[in-house]
Amino acid sequence: MGNIRRVAALGFFDGVHLGHQALMKKAREQAERLNATPAAVTFDAHPDKVVRGIDVPLLESMEDRRELIARAGSIEDVMVLHFDEDFMRTPWEAFIRSVTEDLGAVHLVMGRDFCCGWKGLGTAERIAAWCVQNGVGCDIVEQVRIDGVVVSSTYIRSLVAAGRMAEAARFLGHPYELSATVVHGYQRGRRMGIPTINFPIPAGVIVPRYGVYATRAWLPDGPICAVTNVGVRPTFDGDRHVTVETNLLDFAGELYGARVRIDFLAFLRDETRFDSQDDLAAQIQRDIEAARRYFRDREGQGL
Repeated sequence: MGNIRRVAALGFFDGVHLGHQALMKKAREQAERLNATPAAVTFDAHPDKVVRGIDVPLLESMEDRRELIARAGSIEDVMVLHFDEDFMRTPWEAFIRSVTEDLGAVHLVMGRDFCCGWKGLGTAERIAAWCVQNGVGCDIVEQVRIDGVVVSSTYIRSLVAAGRMAEAARFLGHPYELSATVVHGYQRGRRMGIPTINFPIPAGVIVPRYGVYATRAWLPDGPICAVTNVGVRPTFDGDRHVTVETNLLDFAGELYGARVRIDFLAFLRDETRFDSQDDLAAQIQRDIEAARRYFRDREGQGL
């Protein structure tokens, strides 16, 4: 890691929500004061998966989390540590020492509920005491609350699973998003005169409530209004493989192989099985108009 002096925000940072952003803001402030580089230290696997054997459906892929930390947290220096059983058994003092010595952290920032090391014995309070003894700066940032509710990745996951995207955005501080590389689909939308871009839900990422959403698509050339379906295409007796299918409003072109980000703004309706392809096409046109109304109602508020 060279001789870079860092102020390191510690956490898993799933979703990079307002609580995480508070940590990163403090890290940036302290880095400016200390003439150091603000950094984020995170992990490639959720600790609960390794420690408890619990699959935690995450809000985004590791690639997206890294990008979100840079965009929402304004921190470009992101270090991803490999979390496996050996790492799980590392004493917390050894982990903190590696962050300060190997990663060059002269100041640590963490949430009140942060813990690390074997059996989670490295609580924020113990780490702060260690920092005092070892001449390392430390800030413990208190939880962020909205209307009395603690901002947490767990709570935001429940909102996304329920399709409550406007509420999720309040707690995230940005819209809930998915991104992936556009792949070839079944071309059914194109044959109906309603072409879509398609990509699968990234592995390990939570599946939003099945249904249709007003969305914003970020293409290589910028954002565009869109309507997106998440689900398994029941009208076509789908293979139960979940896909994200997005119709870009007023767009013509090919995007195969491009990386596209979809911001989920509002839930419009549940996914439904229709009796015929014509009925489905008619409903998609109604969905497109509903999405257009959504954006017209918010005209002037920015795309």
